[in-house]
Amino acid sequence: MMPAYREHPSATRAPLTPTYSIVIPLYNEAENVEPLYRELRPVLEHLGEPYEVIFVDDGSRDETYQALLALYREDPNVHLLRLSRNFGQTAALAAGFDFAQGAVIIAMDGDLHHDPQDIPRLLEKLREGYDIVSGWRRDRPEDFLTRRLPSRIANWLMARLSGVPLRDFGSTFKAYRREIIKNIRLYGELHRFIPALASLAGARITEIPVRARPRYRGQSKYGLSRTIRVLLDFITIKFLLSYLTRPLHFFGPVGLLALTSGVLIGSYLTVKKLLSGISLLQHHGPLLLLSMLLIITGVQLISIGLIGEIIMRTYYESQRKPIYMIREIRSRRTASAHISAPEGDESR
Repeated sequence: MMPAYREHPSATRAPLTPTYSIVIPLYNEAENVEPLYRELRPVLEHLGEPYEVIFVDDGSRDETYQALLALYREDPNVHLLRLSRNFGQTAALAAGFDFAQGAVIIAMDGDLHHDPQDIPRLLEKLREGYDIVSGWRRDRPEDFLTRRLPSRIANWLMARLSGVPLRDFGSTFKAYRREIIKNIRLYGELHRFIPALASLAGARITEIPVRARPRYRGQSKYGLSRTIRVLLDFITIKFLLSYLTRPLHFFGPVGLLALTSGVLIGSYLTVKKLLSGISLLQHHGPLLLLSMLLIITGVQLISIGLIGEIIMRTYYESQRKPIYMIREIRSRRTASAHISAPEGDESR
């Protein structure tokens, strides 16, 4: 077991502006905090550039915060964000990305699933000119039916929907250029789709195989229920990639088709009524109801598209607000360098 680091005399001074920012979201990972830090620190020091490690405690209920607080007191390169409750991994990553100051931002899990020794390999790919380098967990030590098979199906679908040829969208282990990740707004469960969202801005994306280690401590936070949420997110991502700025183009064609079909059927029934004088409800009741339903559906879909156009313009022109609330910040930066807390939040 490696000896614990003692607090360095410079621990009370703010470090240099970092070149690398490591963002690590944590939820009930008290047993993994110390081992992860002890593995991560030598790797980052070997890079020879200023760095910062941003731990985001996503409302943990165990001793995670106490373990992180000890690291913060020990190492001036460690920053600690404590969210007011459990917002989820996407929000925790967003908080870390907003706080990060490095030219390169690296995200990884806090359960020792990712090997810090792979960080230099991610950075090497970035130096080749890529904007995002994603870690591909080629040999995952997980159950095939409950984890790997659903993941393969989801990754295959996502690659074809987004046009981004990655084999592991679900991996948190990624390196980003600052200018790319800072311009992506995250919400819901969209952190795993960052490459697809970045492709909208023309980001150059690649992936490399990384080691995926089994969990030795703590309990996994993922299960089959996550697969359902991911599949639903596919619909959102496809809409964002293709129709975000033109929602009427998505709802309009279907609405016009339904409206036109309903009008044609209604016109046919009207002509038949005028020529033969038959009772439409008695002889063509279902067809009449279908005509009315198609007309109503068409009008509704076109209206949704128009409302979407208005919302889209409001979205781009309104002030963007964060999707998280921070209870506490532990950092040696000046107050002006901190990210702004939402209104009503008394972050320190």
